[in-house]
Amino acid sequence: MPIDFKKQQQDLYQPKTNASIVDVPEMVFIAVDGKGDPNTSEEYAAAIEVLYGLSYGIKMSNKAILEYVVAPLEGLWSVDGEYEGCGISEKDKFYWTALIRQPEFVTAEIFEAAKTALAKKKSKLDTSKARLVKITEGLCVQAMHIGSYDDEPTTIAAMEQYAAAQGYTIDMSDIRRHHEIYLSDPRKVAPEKLKTVIRHPVRNRKI
Repeated sequence: MPIDFKKQQQDLYQPKTNASIVDVPEMVFIAVDGKGDPNTSEEYAAAIEVLYGLSYGIKMSNKAILEYVVAPLEGLWSVDGEYEGCGISEKDKFYWTALIRQPEFVTAEIFEAAKTALAKKKSKLDTSKARLVKITEGLCVQAMHIGSYDDEPTTIAAMEQYAAAQGYTIDMSDIRRHHEIYLSDPRKVAPEKLKTVIRHPVRNRKI
């Protein structure tokens, strides 16, 4: 049976709507950085195409190593260098890192081979912006947000209140940022039914 991160690690990919504290281990990602409104930015659309092109290329080329389900799209967000919260009213100021998690067997060599293959298949795509990275988020507060992306502040406020009640403080930085995991396809799911994991890094106030 193919490995599916969403099923094997439900604590990370299927949290409840009530906030919880999790310790997120090191993971391997393909990442593309950019700036601008994801709803209108050609750069963001191209980044997503590159991420999926590489992820499915790696999956299809390495079936003998591991059968798995391609992980959901994720995003790290900030606004003009501000990390405390993510102001949704000025989307053109977003700085983002679009991500798709990869299995542990994906090495730099496998990644570069996938980039070469995708560049040959779709020569107009700029694969040079894609990078293979390892990220360890560590302690975070998270919750499942159900609804429009524009309604996230309500969920975020509840998360921050929960974290404070448990003795934690939000710990944003250029490395530890507002994190979203997209479990629904906005092209197929009504805004009020979208499922998005929202995750914010925290630290113990006593440390």
